[in-house]
Amino acid sequence: MHVRKLPLIIGFPLVLGACATAIPSAYTDPKAGFANVASQITPALGKRTVFAETQAENEAVKREVRAMVQGKTISADTAVQVALLNNKGLQASYANVGLSAAEAWQQSTPENPIVSIGVLGIGAPELGAYRAIEGLIRANLLDATTRKQRRAIADASFRQAQLTAVNDTLTLANQTRQAWVNAVSAFEVVGYLKRAKATSDAGSELARKLGETGALNKAAQAREQAFNAELAGQLAKARLDATTAKEELTRLMGLWGADVNYYVPDALPGLPRSVGGVANVEAKALRNRVDLRVAKLGLEAQAKAFGLTDQTRIVSDLEIVAGAELEREAEGDDIEKEITPQVELEFAIPIYDSGKARMRKAELSYLQAANVLAERAVNVRSEARGAERAYHASYKIARHYRDVLVPLRKTVENEALLSYNGMITNTFELLTDVREKLGAELEAADAKRAFFMAQADLTAAIYGGGAGSGGGGAAEGATLAAGGGAGH
Repeated sequence: MHVRKLPLIIGFPLVLGACATAIPSAYTDPKAGFANVASQITPALGKRTVFAETQAENEAVKREVRAMVQGKTISADTAVQVALLNNKGLQASYANVGLSAAEAWQQSTPENPIVSIGVLGIGAPELGAYRAIEGLIRANLLDATTRKQRRAIADASFRQAQLTAVNDTLTLANQTRQAWVNAVSAFEVVGYLKRAKATSDAGSELARKLGETGALNKAAQAREQAFNAELAGQLAKARLDATTAKEELTRLMGLWGADVNYYVPDALPGLPRSVGGVANVEAKALRNRVDLRVAKLGLEAQAKAFGLTDQTRIVSDLEIVAGAELEREAEGDDIEKEITPQVELEFAIPIYDSGKARMRKAELSYLQAANVLAERAVNVRSEARGAERAYHASYKIARHYRDVLVPLRKTVENEALLSYNGMITNTFELLTDVREKLGAELEAADAKRAFFMAQADLTAAIYGGGAGSGGGGAAEGATLAAGGGAGH
């Protein structure tokens, strides 16, 4: 009778542990979650990304990147594509998606039962070898009853990790595009300052020669030479800024070794003919912002965690122990055997910890997540409005410099040249007008840089990946040195 009951008693904990649904393939796939990440990147950026796990995949990426950059002048789109393929920090973010999938897989798997076997009375001569064998199987009842909730929490974290990876990708793309704009703008400033330096060299040389003839006093000579010296310092600083800006771009693209031998254009592209408005920019941002969706999933995860805490508030650890003891006794020449089933239930008595503190922590965690989500929604609206206004305002400013200020300075220079040819004005007055035109071109170039930065910020404000502000670039605020013109 005991023998017939034994399998049932021992198997009871195993049956409890086996009460689990099938594990979704979304958790067990080699690149779990990455397909979902990639599917959200292409519509937002028009670019593709990869998750390279093997040596062969990494080598393929390396060859593709080398073909795009080595010895070539790259565009902003090329720079972004290289960064999405080659940035190792982004690969670490994709690996984190796999880690969260593995965690969800782990939470979907029943906890292993604990088996203990004991032998008593070893070496009893009258019994042959032993007096008794005791076998126990220990299983956690709460593991089976709370697995659904824990899996739901892990699944929410898995989805959150995917969206975080999407946001990391958008952030990298935005940073790379802005780094490209800064690098190209910095080299454009170098070009303007080189032209200004050539003009300044001519003026300084003329001042020196006039000074030798006595036609120009020492103060006027020193003024012209000081301007030339200041401009030389500005040119050196601009070259350093350009090198630094390009190095930042190189870092974001994950390039090193021979792959750093690439080029960027000498100047930013021209302004578009016009820029249109973005209809319902706030609604688009609320619908598409990845960081807002991450906050929503965080709130969802906290809600599920609250439910789990409530379920385990009183009993936080409940275990069932089942097994049997086989006992042998010597009765004359015979050995009597008896099997005794055993069933134990172990749990913590909530004398001191009633679970109120854990419930309070869960409530406050949920409240915290709800407020974070609300704040994020307010910020998203504000960032979208601000980015759109900055986009249109920076375009108007850049067009003003291009269409009004620079043409006026060019007209002044042309008229000054005519006056110089007619011997109405002197050489230094002409040089002054040339420098002022170059200064206006520098301001126009910086305004154009600000427009392209605002354009990148607007995309980030709608889809995610940016702070909503252009920030300062390497070429920001570049102007010609004060002074100019020796006069008489």
